[in-house]
Amino acid sequence: MKSTFLLLFVAVFFTLNCNAIPPKKEVKKEKTALNTLTSAEKAQGWILMFDGKTSDGWRGYNKTDFPTDWSIVDGAIKLKGSGNGEAGALTGGDLVYGKEKFSNFDLKIEWKISEGGNSGILYLAQEIPGKEIWRTAPEFQVLDNERHPDAMLGKDGNRMAGSLYDLIPAKPQNTKPAGQWNSAEIISYQGTIVHKQNGATIVEYHLWTPEWNALVKDSKFPSYNPDWAKVAKEGYIGLQDHGNDVWYRNIKIRKL
Repeated sequence: MKSTFLLLFVAVFFTLNCNAIPPKKEVKKEKTALNTLTSAEKAQGWILMFDGKTSDGWRGYNKTDFPTDWSIVDGAIKLKGSGNGEAGALTGGDLVYGKEKFSNFDLKIEWKISEGGNSGILYLAQEIPGKEIWRTAPEFQVLDNERHPDAMLGKDGNRMAGSLYDLIPAKPQNTKPAGQWNSAEIISYQGTIVHKQNGATIVEYHLWTPEWNALVKDSKFPSYNPDWAKVAKEGYIGLQDHGNDVWYRNIKIRKL
């Protein structure tokens, strides 16, 4: 009888106490709309470089206007490719974010390439009249790995998407196929550079070191610019016109 009473007491006590514990509140994560910053990102100092509606802040490389072959389509900066490769078009050309130069930064951007397409994200770039942007800046390669011949050129895949173009291959090679969005992140801090793509670190290197100079010496760049290894400590963010349709969105940067 005592055992039955004790069990009944424990059961009632447990039920009452369980009912007294308030249910846990579900913490809702703030959803990020396209081309916007969350309140947390704003607090962390992120700068929105593209509002999804206008070309504000962007202009042609070595130009004052926004080239007409670039446009804003469905919340993305889109290039209408000329089909002439690096020759570009009179109404196209590379873009730069012209509001300011950056030195130590964390850049995030999403990109999508057309079938057989080629483009690139350039950083620490300088504007030199009569010289293409790639002659002054490292490049995060944007490419259709399945169709563009650049994927088979260079060394060890160092011209495939995400790579430091013609210098360091992206490993792992995790690029999504043409027509799909890829997330990219470039971190620059006191000469240390990191490329990330679709959540993975794929490239890491260090500017202005003996290893860096040797790497550049063994590439194609010295034949175009003997001083290419002397990358500037501060420069523009650029988007390349390589003659193919390409899209960019969700472009944001944070100074480090």
